[in-house]
Amino acid sequence: MSDRYLVRDATEADLPRIALLEIEVAKISFGDEAVVDPKTHTDRVRRSLGGAGEVTVVVVAADDPGTALGWGWLSNRANSLTGARYGNFRTLATFPHADRTEIGEILLRIILQRATGAGVTELVGKVHVENGPMRVLYRKFGFEAVHLTMRKRFP
Repeated sequence: MSDRYLVRDATEADLPRIALLEIEVAKISFGDEAVVDPKTHTDRVRRSLGGAGEVTVVVVAADDPGTALGWGWLSNRANSLTGARYGNFRTLATFPHADRTEIGEILLRIILQRATGAGVTELVGKVHVENGPMRVLYRKFGFEAVHLTMRKRFP
């Protein structure tokens, strides 16, 4: 990891910036149907902070540890049929920054470490078909496409 950046657990003080990132993820994923209310996203994330089985981390600059530059969220789950533990990748997002790719890689690396340390044997995550940067990041870290969601809209 770069000595310019630190990873720490997300805190209540990070919620306003995390909510902004969650809104951007929602816009990418759901377009015009995205929920863009900051309170909704803040409340949703707040419930996860410090929760059992939740990995909620931010990347900050070493010289500004109070300002989140990126955010990652993983929920540990168990398969209801097999009992196998897996991680549900909820969010990985960064603010526009010259080192945006590096910050994303730092987040993903830490989440992978925390997941394996917790005994997780598989990670799953959804990514919008048009979210090229996240698809590239997933592939770089060895993720493979498994499912394809198909949709048909009716007027």
